[in-house]
Amino acid sequence: MNEDTLYSVESGSPERVAAAIQKDCARLIALRTRGELGSALARIVLLYSSRDIRQMMQNFGNTIRDVSPKYREELEAAVTGHLLGTFQNIRLMDQQGAFARIKEPLTDPEREYWKMVGEQCRAGTGDIRLRFLKFLLVGFCMIVRQEPGHPVGMRFPGGDRVEVIDGVYYCPVREKANDVDAALCPFCPAKQTPQVGYLKPPVNASEHRKQEFIDNCYKYHNFNG
Repeated sequence: MNEDTLYSVESGSPERVAAAIQKDCARLIALRTRGELGSALARIVLLYSSRDIRQMMQNFGNTIRDVSPKYREELEAAVTGHLLGTFQNIRLMDQQGAFARIKEPLTDPEREYWKMVGEQCRAGTGDIRLRFLKFLLVGFCMIVRQEPGHPVGMRFPGGDRVEVIDGVYYCPVREKANDVDAALCPFCPAKQTPQVGYLKPPVNASEHRKQEFIDNCYKYHNFNG
């Protein structure tokens, strides 16, 4: 079978797809820079189609059908925009040759991500073709772009959201996720949102208010220098 059709919906044998995923994961583990990884991810991701993204969203919608309609609509919009946006961003960066300019080295833990992906995408574990695509897109965000696996602004049950404050990402489920997300979280660049909620610095505040903010940061967030 032509490699260009291996990850298509008509790819056929799950065993062939599983073997290809393991081979690709081994290749990704061996890469040395974020740019090399971005280029390699583009080669694989662009074998999929926007139809695959739509199928992923349909599958996701089925998993959250029991949540309230308003929250379900919000989640579907956030995740759809994130997945489609990431897919298009990969295509655009590849077309522009942007990956060749990214020279930062990959760390050992970042390369270990693809070992985890291979373990999660073995034969006999459901639709591994689309599962692999999800891991590819999330890996691109977390490792190449150094962004959270969940989109900024996404709201979780309880009302907390993924945030970016002064260039630092915070996620309310960074250390609390279950199931597959638990496999993703150790590789996510976001920090766990503190239990008391992240305290944003005051704007145009008095010296007393600024000092109060600093004192609260030390008291509640355990900064160590």
